[in-house]
Amino acid sequence: MTQPILVNVTEEIVRGLVSFLLHGNEYQTFCHCEVCEMDIVAIALNELPSKYVASAESRDTAFEKLNTPENIEAINKQIIRAIHIVGSNPRH
Repeated sequence: MTQPILVNVTEEIVRGLVSFLLHGNEYQTFCHCEVCEMDIVAIALNELPSKYVASAESRDTAFEKLNTPENIEAINKQIIRAIHIVGSNPRH
């Protein structure tokens, strides 16, 4: 039996997309420090539904269900909103 885990699959997706967006061409001049990146993740996650799972198998299934064009578009909207908030009010 595999070791139980607790994972928020939405968080995994958001973290990946935030990193991808911040290192893309559109946000080259945006701060890439850990504080700003985590603030963006937190703000976006507070507007998105959580999807917790307790096994690796459940994680894979949940990831497949969440990784749709419609869902990624909704997540990206929240991330971009969060980028603008953090850009206007950086904590560092």
